[in-house]
Amino acid sequence: MLLPTGGGGMNSTMDDMNLIHQAQRHHLVVREIGEEIDLEIGPGDDDPSFSNNTLINVPPQESAGEEHDETKQMMIHQASGVNQDLLKTQPVKKKKKVVKRWREEWADTYKWAYVDVKDGTARIFCSVCREYGRKHRRNPYGNEGSRNMQMSALEEHNNSLLHKEALRLQMASKDKIVVDKPIYVKALMSKTAGSIVEAALKRDPHELEFIQSVQEAVHALERVISKNSSYVSTMERLLEPERTIIFRVPWVDDRGETHVNRGFRVHFNQTLGPCRGGLRFHPSMNLSIAKFLSFGQTLKNALSPYRLGGSSGGSDFDPKGKSDSEVMRFCQSFMNELYRYLGPEKDLPSEEMGVGTREMGFLHGQYRRLAGHSQGSFTGPRVNWSGSSLRTEATGYGLVFFAQLMLADMNKELKGLRCAVSGSGKIAMHVLEKLIAYGAVPITVSDSKGYLVDEDGFDFLKISFLREIKTQQRSLRDYSKTYARSKYYDEAKPWSERCDVAFPCASQNEINQSDAINLVNSGCHILVEGSIMPCTAEAVDVLRKANVLVAPSMAAGVGGVVAGELELKECNLNWSPEDFESKLQEAMKQTYQRALKAATDFGYQKESPEALVHGAVISAFLTIANGMVDQGCV
Repeated sequence: MLLPTGGGGMNSTMDDMNLIHQAQRHHLVVREIGEEIDLEIGPGDDDPSFSNNTLINVPPQESAGEEHDETKQMMIHQASGVNQDLLKTQPVKKKKKVVKRWREEWADTYKWAYVDVKDGTARIFCSVCREYGRKHRRNPYGNEGSRNMQMSALEEHNNSLLHKEALRLQMASKDKIVVDKPIYVKALMSKTAGSIVEAALKRDPHELEFIQSVQEAVHALERVISKNSSYVSTMERLLEPERTIIFRVPWVDDRGETHVNRGFRVHFNQTLGPCRGGLRFHPSMNLSIAKFLSFGQTLKNALSPYRLGGSSGGSDFDPKGKSDSEVMRFCQSFMNELYRYLGPEKDLPSEEMGVGTREMGFLHGQYRRLAGHSQGSFTGPRVNWSGSSLRTEATGYGLVFFAQLMLADMNKELKGLRCAVSGSGKIAMHVLEKLIAYGAVPITVSDSKGYLVDEDGFDFLKISFLREIKTQQRSLRDYSKTYARSKYYDEAKPWSERCDVAFPCASQNEINQSDAINLVNSGCHILVEGSIMPCTAEAVDVLRKANVLVAPSMAAGVGGVVAGELELKECNLNWSPEDFESKLQEAMKQTYQRALKAATDFGYQKESPEALVHGAVISAFLTIANGMVDQGCV
């Protein structure tokens, strides 16, 4: 090997090599901790194949090759005197093989990393330094159709020097870092409409879910407000709930220990009639969620064939793992405070997440005991002491009926279509049932741990087995032990599976921007919202640009409202399944037509992905707004 000539000799060569080594180091500053960290990230850490994979509706990701070229130019500039032969002898860091097996011990460290969007691309960031390294460029929810890519990207992050440093600081500080994600504020065409969102932000700046639901509604109402500016004050008045009830719920567990949870009930608007809305028992329950649920329920009830107000509520109590006695004591304590605000002409609750027939039975029993009468009934208790025989099926069946109406306008049908369903509760299971009855091929269900896919599609026998698994509180993973063509994926979502129609039936914001990209790339053309507000604001933008037709939950989920009112008003009639489905189908058809008519009245084309979403909000708002104007300032 020839040595470089010059005045410095070997010392000059060593200095130049040091310059090269310094140029290969990535400098990060940890602002929260106040110390500087050098993380060595060598060339070749990127996946060159990913730079060539263009994702739909997202600005192209800057290629790894371009950044590598910039690094090479910097190295050459700083070490211009180095012989090119010497550069070739420098060892090149090889890319580590990505293990595609999810390791449970890494799941707890994931809270020290988070997914956010930078320059239109989803990236994995470190919760300590708020930066991403070159080897974190993968789309965190998969690329090139690989089902294991989500787990691979997370493993790659957990193995990175960036994340190991975050983990070291976690162990040293013993403090949990909470990443404050800013509210995503959409740009509105009208300054008048924007003033409504600004007022809501000033009043409730920390209620993320509620602000998100307000933005979606105002965005849908822009054309309405531009034609009649008086609706601005009406909308501002509507966005303040008529009554918000927050109370403590003390209860005693089976060991005699006392616990205190927080209860919520929001009577959002009673212009059209008495309130109706669900109760949710979940650890994440808070005032923001209670308000956004009750706001959405208000619009849904106004869109339904009945004149009803909207409400919602619940508690941060978690019924999972609790005995029947513990659940009973909690429900009785919860009702001790809430019963005075309930009644057939005031407010009647229904089932929601974490509240099933067991919880509704305990709640109704305590209400009857305290109120001293049984006028009316809570919607959704057991058939033998309530009314309609298909109350629990109504919401799930209604979603499928609504999808069929959309397809019929396109001269298509559900038969043979692959359908991805999230969740595994009563709504998701009844969606599966009705999809099979229509000849569709439902392929997925999910829970809080991951999702299950069956390439052969579910049938009635398999659904019965799924129900048995859920009743016994077993994991969906056990399904794969019986059916070899199925597979369960930990810490993943079903939206990367090839499908024609998607039914998100789990919880709010379950589909983020990356999931929406996966849905589009998987061939999804229609999304029917089973849960309230299942898409983040960023995901909504992706789906809209890809012309995915969205059936909003306030329209597609009307089936539960219809069944509840039939149960209360005609509870002495024993409906046959055929009669009930006939009434339900008619109600869903009326709702569908109302939403489309409102959309076309304000210039939205029937084929537009915004038609049903905006039309549903417009129709519901105008119904409520006209009633508020007639009743004066109350």
